[in-house]
Amino acid sequence: MPEYTLIALCSVLLVLGIELLWLRTGILRTAQFWLSMLIVWGFQIPVDGWLTKAEGTIVGYDPQQITGLRVGWNSPIEDFAFGFSMITLTLLVWQRVTRPDTQEASPEPH
Repeated sequence: MPEYTLIALCSVLLVLGIELLWLRTGILRTAQFWLSMLIVWGFQIPVDGWLTKAEGTIVGYDPQQITGLRVGWNSPIEDFAFGFSMITLTLLVWQRVTRPDTQEASPEPH
Protein backbone atom coordinates (compact mmCIF):
# COMPACT_ATOMS: atom_id res chain seq x y z
CA MET A 1 0.00 0.00 0.00
CA PRO A 2 1.39 3.45 -0.87
CA GLU A 3 2.78 5.35 2.12
CA TYR A 4 0.57 8.45 1.84
CA THR A 5 -2.50 6.24 1.46
CA LEU A 6 -1.54 4.20 4.53
CA ILE A 7 -1.02 7.33 6.63
CA ALA A 8 -4.34 8.78 5.45
CA LEU A 9 -6.16 5.58 6.35
CA CYS A 10 -4.44 5.44 9.75
CA SER A 11 -5.47 9.04 10.46
CA VAL A 12 -9.14 8.16 9.92
CA LEU A 13 -8.87 5.03 12.08
CA LEU A 14 -7.08 6.95 14.82
CA VAL A 15 -9.71 9.71 14.94
CA LEU A 16 -12.55 7.16 14.93
CA GLY A 17 -10.79 5.27 17.73
CA ILE A 18 -10.40 8.46 19.77
CA GLU A 19 -14.13 9.11 19.45
CA LEU A 20 -15.39 5.58 20.01
CA LEU A 21 -12.97 4.51 22.75
CA TRP A 22 -12.14 7.71 24.61
CA LEU A 23 -14.10 10.92 23.98
CA ARG A 24 -17.48 9.31 23.23
CA THR A 25 -19.19 12.56 22.28
CA GLY A 26 -21.68 10.87 19.95
CA ILE A 27 -21.01 13.51 17.31
CA LEU A 28 -20.69 10.95 14.49
CA ARG A 29 -24.36 10.05 14.95
CA THR A 30 -25.63 13.59 14.40
CA ALA A 31 -26.98 15.16 11.25
CA GLN A 32 -25.18 18.39 12.23
CA PHE A 33 -21.81 16.66 11.96
CA TRP A 34 -22.54 15.21 8.51
CA LEU A 35 -23.96 18.53 7.30
CA SER A 36 -20.74 20.18 8.49
CA MET A 37 -18.71 17.62 6.55
CA LEU A 38 -20.75 18.31 3.40
CA ILE A 39 -20.02 22.02 3.78
CA VAL A 40 -16.30 21.32 4.27
CA TRP A 41 -16.22 19.05 1.23
CA GLY A 42 -18.09 21.69 -0.76
CA PHE A 43 -15.13 24.00 -0.29
CA GLN A 44 -12.43 21.33 -0.27
CA ILE A 45 -13.35 19.96 -3.70
CA PRO A 46 -12.71 23.15 -5.71
CA VAL A 47 -9.75 24.37 -3.63
CA ASP A 48 -7.97 21.03 -3.45
CA GLY A 49 -8.79 20.36 -7.10
CA TRP A 50 -7.28 23.68 -8.14
CA LEU A 51 -4.14 23.00 -6.10
CA THR A 52 -3.68 19.48 -7.51
CA LYS A 53 -4.94 19.96 -11.08
CA ALA A 54 -3.13 18.04 -13.81
CA GLU A 55 -1.85 21.09 -15.68
CA GLY A 56 -0.16 23.82 -13.68
CA THR A 57 -0.03 21.74 -10.52
CA ILE A 58 0.69 23.75 -7.39
CA VAL A 59 0.81 20.76 -5.03
CA GLY A 60 2.16 17.55 -6.47
CA TYR A 61 2.29 14.00 -5.13
CA ASP A 62 4.74 11.21 -5.80
CA PRO A 63 2.60 8.82 -7.87
CA GLN A 64 4.12 5.86 -6.03
CA GLN A 65 2.89 7.20 -2.67
CA ILE A 66 -0.82 7.52 -3.55
CA THR A 67 -3.40 5.19 -5.07
CA GLY A 68 -3.86 7.45 -8.08
CA LEU A 69 -7.62 7.48 -7.46
CA ARG A 70 -8.79 11.06 -7.90
CA VAL A 71 -12.23 12.50 -7.24
CA GLY A 72 -13.93 15.85 -7.52
CA TRP A 73 -11.78 18.15 -9.54
CA ASN A 74 -8.72 15.87 -9.73
CA SER A 75 -8.13 15.63 -5.95
CA PRO A 76 -6.33 12.55 -4.61
CA ILE A 77 -8.76 10.49 -2.52
CA GLU A 78 -6.22 10.55 0.31
CA ASP A 79 -6.77 14.31 0.73
CA PHE A 80 -10.38 13.62 1.69
CA ALA A 81 -9.28 11.14 4.34
CA PHE A 82 -6.91 13.69 5.85
CA GLY A 83 -9.57 16.40 5.63
CA PHE A 84 -12.08 14.16 7.38
CA SER A 85 -9.58 13.37 10.13
CA MET A 86 -8.55 16.98 10.69
CA ILE A 87 -12.07 18.42 10.79
CA THR A 88 -13.51 15.54 12.81
CA LEU A 89 -10.78 15.69 15.45
CA THR A 90 -11.22 19.45 15.75
CA LEU A 91 -14.98 19.09 16.19
CA LEU A 92 -14.56 16.25 18.70
CA VAL A 93 -12.20 18.26 20.87
CA TRP A 94 -14.40 21.35 20.57
CA GLN A 95 -17.46 19.32 21.57
CA ARG A 96 -15.67 17.77 24.54
CA VAL A 97 -14.25 21.08 25.82
CA THR A 98 -17.32 23.25 25.35
CA ARG A 99 -20.12 20.82 26.25
CA PRO A 100 -19.64 19.17 29.61
CA ASP A 101 -22.81 17.09 29.09
CA THR A 102 -20.97 15.04 26.44
CA GLN A 103 -18.13 14.13 28.76
CA GLU A 104 -18.01 10.75 30.41
CA ALA A 105 -19.68 10.70 33.80
CA SER A 106 -17.26 11.40 36.61
CA PRO A 107 -17.86 10.77 40.30
CA GLU A 108 -19.57 13.61 42.13
CA PRO A 109 -17.37 15.30 44.75
CA HIS A 110 -18.63 14.86 48.32
